[in-house]
Amino acid sequence: MHPLLLAALALLVCCVVFGWFFRVARRLDNYGIVDIVWSYAFGLVALLYATLASGWAPRRWLVAILVTAWSLRLGTHLYRRVMSHHPEEDGRYKAMRVRWAKNFSSEMFKFYQFQAVSVVILATPFLLALGRPETGLTALDYAALALFAVSILGESLADAQLAAFKKDSVNKGKVCAVGLWSVSRHPNYFFVWLTWMSFALFSLPAAWGWLGFIAPGAILYLLLFVTGIPMTEEQAVRTKGDAYRDYQRRVSSFIPWFPKKA
Repeated sequence: MHPLLLAALALLVCCVVFGWFFRVARRLDNYGIVDIVWSYAFGLVALLYATLASGWAPRRWLVAILVTAWSLRLGTHLYRRVMSHHPEEDGRYKAMRVRWAKNFSSEMFKFYQFQAVSVVILATPFLLALGRPETGLTALDYAALALFAVSILGESLADAQLAAFKKDSVNKGKVCAVGLWSVSRHPNYFFVWLTWMSFALFSLPAAWGWLGFIAPGAILYLLLFVTGIPMTEEQAVRTKGDAYRDYQRRVSSFIPWFPKKA
């Protein structure tokens, strides 16, 4: 199937899926489930591309399996986090309720559909990588595979360290500054970005392969300036105050680095 037709089919599928889960969110009165759906949707799109793309089959399914593994890990992590607080809604979505109070339902539906579009755009490296016709794995493929392994291990470790910190009642209200969180305020975001860099490397040898780097570029922009670090830190300052401000002064916001002395 032609890549543009594949992308159009993926967009149709995602719009339907996100539209259905918008109705689920309304029934649950918890719109934070969109984060879960967004995460799982990448695995769905990767499997769709792997089934219908025309590239070398072993590479197609290798990339699809890697994407699906990452998608399932992140989606399941978010499912546990969101549903453990249900019916309490994430602070970001509470803020949206206030901001869109006059026409909340229609604005939130648009937001869900925008998430569907974002999945297809960000899945560009999958589409390019899975259409590569050359047989055999290249040195760049092995480099991408190694980067993926480092990324998913780092992301999993960061999430586990944060979960263990929060689980201990002694730490209630405190700032997590242990393990990877002592060298980056958002190590989970950093390793998510590295994961997307690994997907872009898989796509690079394809025709127009440089377009695959749109995804990690967009992810980086969102993490640094839009829905990632700014919203997370705004919420952290509201709840933890000066303790978090001190953490901000000492610890790198994104790239793991040696902390400054207090």
